Amino acid sequence: MDRRSFLTSSGGGALSFLGVPDADAITRRVLSAPVGAVRVGSGEVEAIRQMVQVLGDNAAEYGGGHVRHLAVGYLTQNVGPWLEGRYTEATGRDLYAEASRLAHLIGWMTQDRPDDDAGDIARGYYTHAYRLADEANEPELAATALRGMAVQAMELGPRHHARALALSEKCVDRAKGLSDPRIMAYYQSTLAEAAALDGDHKLAAKSLTASQNSIERTADAPTGTSWASHFTIGRWAHSSGLILAHMGDLDGARVQLHQALAVHGLDRRRSRANVLGHLGAIHLRQGDLDGALTVWKDFLDCAEGVQSTRVRDSAEDMRMRLARYPNDVDAQVLAQRAATLLARRA
Repeated sequence: MDRRSFLTSSGGGALSFLGVPDADAITRRVLSAPVGAVRVGSGEVEAIRQMVQVLGDNAAEYGGGHVRHLAVGYLTQNVGPWLEGRYTEATGRDLYAEASRLAHLIGWMTQDRPDDDAGDIARGYYTHAYRLADEANEPELAATALRGMAVQAMELGPRHHARALALSEKCVDRAKGLSDPRIMAYYQSTLAEAAALDGDHKLAAKSLTASQNSIERTADAPTGTSWASHFTIGRWAHSSGLILAHMGDLDGARVQLHQALAVHGLDRRRSRANVLGHLGAIHLRQGDLDGALTVWKDFLDCAEGVQSTRVRDSAEDMRMRLARYPNDVDAQVLAQRAATLLARRA
C-alpha cells in the first residue's frame, strides 16, 4: 500500500504536535535531533505503555468520554515532546509503537463520545496511529488502526459502507503473517460486519466462519496485552450476534448475544451495556415485549455512569421503540428511565 496515497484518501486530519507522519522519520530523528532535545529511553516508553493500560481500562469500563481529556493531555504534554527528543533507533521504534497505541486509544475514545465532529477527529487519530505503527514496523498496530477507521466508517451510515468494507479488507491484508488466532478473529469479524452492512452476505458468512475458526483455537489461551488480543470468545459472540442481525438471522443473533452474557460473561460495564441494548432490540423485533423489557431493565442498570455514544444510542433506540406501547406501564417506566439517562448526558 502506498502510505501517502492511502492517507490522503482516508481523509485523516493533521495533528501537528506529532510531527512524524513521513517515512524514515525515526532514522532522521536519530541522525539530526538537536543537541538540546530531551533524551528518551526505555523508561519513557514503559511510562506510555502503562498509561495506555490504565486509561484503556477506565474507558472500557465507563466509556470513551470519561477520561479522554486525560489521554489527550498526556499525548500533547508528555509524548509529543518525547517524539521530538533524542533516542536510539531501537528506542525510537518502541516509542513510535507506544505512541501509536495511545493515538489509537484516543481515536476510540473520541469515536465513543456523542459530539457532532467526533468522527472527523477520531479518523485523524486513527490515521496518525497508522502512520506511527507503519514507521515502527508494527503490522498488528497498523492493522488495528485500519480497523478503527473501518468501524468509524460503518457508524457513519450506508453512504460510507463501501469505504468501511475497503478498509476492513486492507486491515485483514495488512495483518497477513501474524500468528495469534485471537487477533485474526478480531480482524475477520470486522470484515464480516462490514460485508454484512454492505449487503455482501456471501463474504460476510465466509469471513465470520474464518473468524469463528480462529477464535475457537483460543478458548483456553490467556488474553494478550495488545488492543487486538483482548478479543475473547465472549466478545466474539457479541460481534457474531451483531453480524447475524445485520444478515437477518435474528434467532442466531439472539443465541450469540445470550451466549456473550450468560456463558462467557463480559467483564466490562460498557461492554455488557452494549450487548444488553442490542439484545433487547432483537427480542422486541421478534415480538417478545416481555423479554425485551427484562433485558432493557438490566441495560439501564448497567448503563449508569457510562459515558459512551453507543450506550447513549441504545438508550435512545429503546426509548423510541417503547413509545409504541403507551398503554404498557412497564414499558413506559423504562422509557422514562431511558429519557432520564439521556437528559443527564445532554
